[in-house]
Amino acid sequence: MARIKPKLVPPKLANRGGAPERWAAAFVDYLRGECRLADNTVAAYTRDLARLQTWLKGRAVQKLTIADLSDFVAWLHSHKLAPSSVARHIVTVRMYFRYLQLEGVLQDNLAELLGSQKLWQRVPEVLSPVMVDRFLVAPSPLEPFWRRDRALLEMLYATGCRASEISNLQLADTHLDDGYCRCHGKGNKQRLAPLGKKAVQAVGEYLDQERPALAGIPAKPPRWLLLSRSGRRLRREAIWQLVKKYAILAGAPASISPHTMRHSFATHLLAGGADLRQVQEMLGHASIATTQIYTHVDQSRLKKVHNQFHPRA
Repeated sequence: MARIKPKLVPPKLANRGGAPERWAAAFVDYLRGECRLADNTVAAYTRDLARLQTWLKGRAVQKLTIADLSDFVAWLHSHKLAPSSVARHIVTVRMYFRYLQLEGVLQDNLAELLGSQKLWQRVPEVLSPVMVDRFLVAPSPLEPFWRRDRALLEMLYATGCRASEISNLQLADTHLDDGYCRCHGKGNKQRLAPLGKKAVQAVGEYLDQERPALAGIPAKPPRWLLLSRSGRRLRREAIWQLVKKYAILAGAPASISPHTMRHSFATHLLAGGADLRQVQEMLGHASIATTQIYTHVDQSRLKKVHNQFHPRA
């Protein structure tokens, strides 16, 4: 996770006495207003900060030592948090203490002395092309709003978008005639995602035959592409629930999630011969190092390259 260096701001909180709740609230406002972080990122940092407040039990941050902060990290481990979650907590504490230092609450930022957590690189779960085919046709006419659900699943696999990006897609972002959509990723960065024939067909049928009924006749027509039964935006949580539902119907692993489709999208592209840089661009990764994990997943492609070029293959 990239570190964000706060802007210099005049001291505002130094003379407010023991008010850690107010400091935490001001820090969250700072992340949202000054740093303009995505809502999901702010929500994650807010949860991390709440855990810190729970661990503090009313103790003043000015009196903490580096030994105390190390105890906090050990406390996180004792709650069986994933290494990636512990690493994010450390980043949150560093940013929070840096903010308090700039505000005049702290003289030194001892959190900078906390060591980073070394993370094992986890190989993402990927569905086989055969299982993807079964999964994408799981929504049947027996299910309510099955055309919307089939369009959702096709979009997830066709674009490699995150659940939040699919949730935020608007009608104006979707260009079926040209076969692409405009995604708004992390940090509000935009990218173009191609749509295959199957996805275009599924979305087109949903727009023609199902979305008008979901949209109703409100005073202000909804601008979102995928709508809930109440005519509102289909939220990220609902997308997760629908993916889980159709995974069961398709006989897919119970651990499948919207991100599994993103992993499958990238892995299948690489297996088909796509360039790693092209996959990076389609996924919206800032660093190619993030995309490189899929080269570890695609063993078939590596074997093909080895057989083609190694003199003793």
